[in-house]
Amino acid sequence: MQSGLAKKNKWLLEFYTDNEKLNPLMGWETSSDTLSEVKLEFLSKDAAINYAKKNNIDYDLIEPKKRKIVKKSYADNFTK
Repeated sequence: MQSGLAKKNKWLLEFYTDNEKLNPLMGWETSSDTLSEVKLEFLSKDAAINYAKKNNIDYDLIEPKKRKIVKKSYADNFTK
């Protein structure tokens, strides 16, 4: 499986919800709080932090993990 790099430079702001419940019919997680559905994208980390501070939103910053890129060739499938 290969992961793409399309949205690697975007920062995402998601809201915490306290009233998560299980849907009795399907067993999925559900919430009556509509903020759980809101996801805001920012072009930079500073823009996301400034937005949260300006609107008095408590936030936790999760830095992205560094990717370890291993270059492979199709021929490597047959050489060992």
